[in-house]
Amino acid sequence: MDSKLKHIRIFEHQSLKLDAEYNGVCFDEPKLKALQTLYGYKGVPYYNLIHNGVCFNEFVGVLQVGSLLIEVLPKADRKKSTSETESQEDFWQRMLIGMIRSVYGFEVHTPSSSNLKIKPNSILDIYIEMFVKELEFLLNKGLVKKYRKTESNLPVLKGALQFNKHIQHNITHQERFYVNHITFDVEHQLHYILYKALKLVKNINVNPSLQSKIGALFLNFPEMPDIKVSEQSFDKITLNRKTQSYSKALEIARLLLLNYHPDVSKGRNNVLALMFDMNLLWEEFMYVSLRSDKQMKVIKQKTKYFWQPRDGGRRTIRPDIRIEYGNNIYVLDTKWKMISNKPAIEDLRQMYVYHQYFEAAKVALVYPGTGSGYCGNYFDTHKNQELTEMECSIKFIEVQENINKWKSYICEGITKWIQNN
Repeated sequence: MDSKLKHIRIFEHQSLKLDAEYNGVCFDEPKLKALQTLYGYKGVPYYNLIHNGVCFNEFVGVLQVGSLLIEVLPKADRKKSTSETESQEDFWQRMLIGMIRSVYGFEVHTPSSSNLKIKPNSILDIYIEMFVKELEFLLNKGLVKKYRKTESNLPVLKGALQFNKHIQHNITHQERFYVNHITFDVEHQLHYILYKALKLVKNINVNPSLQSKIGALFLNFPEMPDIKVSEQSFDKITLNRKTQSYSKALEIARLLLLNYHPDVSKGRNNVLALMFDMNLLWEEFMYVSLRSDKQMKVIKQKTKYFWQPRDGGRRTIRPDIRIEYGNNIYVLDTKWKMISNKPAIEDLRQMYVYHQYFEAAKVALVYPGTGSGYCGNYFDTHKNQELTEMECSIKFIEVQENINKWKSYICEGITKWIQNN
C-alpha cells in the first residue's frame, strides 16, 4: 500500500466531482472509474453515480480506493467543537469514531478501551488496531489446535497407507511411507481466515504506529494456506467453548475481507468499503446510551404481527426502541435526518400505530438537532374535532462536545420525557 495515502473528507449527501480538489487532493479519473466499477449494474447503497462524479447517501465511513482514502462523515447538526483549533471535519470524525466504538467496538480483549491508543487518521485505523489487539491476545493465550486429516510422506508408518501414491513417491525411498493420518495442530479454517485478514491489513495499513505491530504478528502467526473467503465461509463457522475467544477477531476479519474489492484489471485501484448506514448507527447509539439507565428496561426492535392475508405470510410492525418504565410502555423511533419543524405525515401515522399496538403511554420521534422539541395529540377517530390523550412527541437530541457527554445527555433527556406526565 502506498504510504503517501491521499485523504479526502466530506459529509454525507455531498458529491465528489471529477478533477475537483478536496482538501488539496484531486479526485481523478482512475478513482472515479474504480467507484463506477464497484457500483456496477446492481449498484451499492453507499453512493449514486452522477455526471462525472458520485453523490454519497446516508452512509458514513471510509472508502479506500487505491492510494485515495475517502472519509464520509455525518451531516446532521454540524455542531462546532468547543476547541477553536478543531475543524468541523475533525469534530465529526471524532464523534463518529466514538459512536462506532460505543456500538461495535468495546468488546475487544483488552483491559479497557483506553488500550486502543493510536491517534486515528480514519475509522479504518480503529478497526485495524482492534484486529491487531485481538490477534495479539489470541497469540499470547495460545492458538487453538484442532484435529485434521492429512496426507504425508513420513519415515514411519502412521495411519492408513495410500498404496498407489506410496509406489509413485517411494519407489526409490523404501524407508518412507505415504500415508493418510490424523494431525493435531493449528492449521484449520479459523486461522486460514485470520491469516488472510492479516495479509489484507498489512496491505491497507498506512498508520506508522501500527506497522511494527503488524510486522511482529507476521513473525509470530504461523503461515497458512491461501483460501477464497465468502459470506458462506463465515456462516459455516461454529464456535465452541475453546474457540469463543475468536469471535471478535473473526467479526473484524469478516468486515474487512467481505468489503474488500480488488481491482482485477490493473490492480492499482483496489477498493475497501467500510461504510455504516447512519440511520442504523443512530438507532444503535440511542439504544446503548439508554441501556445504561438501570431503572428502565430497553428493548430493541420488538416485533408484533400486524396483518394476515388469506394466502401468504404475515406482516409485522417493529419500532426501533421500546422502553418499559414502571408499569408503562414508551416507544421511540429514531430518524437520522434534519427536519425544519414538522415531521413527515407518514412518520406520525407510523407512531399512531405503535401507540395503539403496543399500548404505549407515550411515543416519540427522535432526531439529531438543536430544536426545543414539542408534543402533539392525535384526534379522535370518531369525533374528528376532539383531541385524545394519545400523544406523540418530537424530540431533538443536541450533539455534545464528546461522546460520553452525548450518551449521558441522551439518557437524561429521554428519562425526563418519560417522567414528565
